[in-house]
Amino acid sequence: MKFPVWVIVLVAVSLAVVFSAGIIAAPPLKVNTAKPLLLDEPKAAPKKQVDGPVADNSACHVCHTNYQEETLAVVHAEADVGCVKCHGASLAHRNDENNTTPPEKMYPVESIEPACIECHETHDAPARKVLTRWKERCPEKTDFAQVLCTDCHGEHRLKLRTVRWDKKTGKVLLASPAPASSGSNSGVQKP
Repeated sequence: MKFPVWVIVLVAVSLAVVFSAGIIAAPPLKVNTAKPLLLDEPKAAPKKQVDGPVADNSACHVCHTNYQEETLAVVHAEADVGCVKCHGASLAHRNDENNTTPPEKMYPVESIEPACIECHETHDAPARKVLTRWKERCPEKTDFAQVLCTDCHGEHRLKLRTVRWDKKTGKVLLASPAPASSGSNSGVQKP
């Protein structure tokens, strides 16, 4: 139903007069100070003190906020090993608001262990502990030859991706079901 402009103006002016004269007042604003305001930031847990420099991954955390608390990323940052060490400066990736430019370095399954071994020549946990943890985290893997460092260390994978690249070529992959194995990131999860 359409009204002439003069009717709309008359109603608007009438409402303005009624509210400004106090004939009908808006309900008073009640603020419950015992509850947090929606704009309040949650209090961050106190950070543990680290001796020495800590890697600054803030440029990566702008988008990858899930890695601010992720064990693998935190432990490496505390040792002053930042995202750039493993993934390159990735300036084009960081500046790509469309999220179609891959990081400079990505790791297909067969490259994960060799990349870790560049800095970690030995494993510092007893074999029994490694096997127990691996069985807990990767019950679908039955062959120990399938084990990857990232199966036990951290959750260094995005749970939901809007884009996925071939980790060898850097080419954007078309949407397909997510891989069943936690060690492969070659498919694309549909958002």
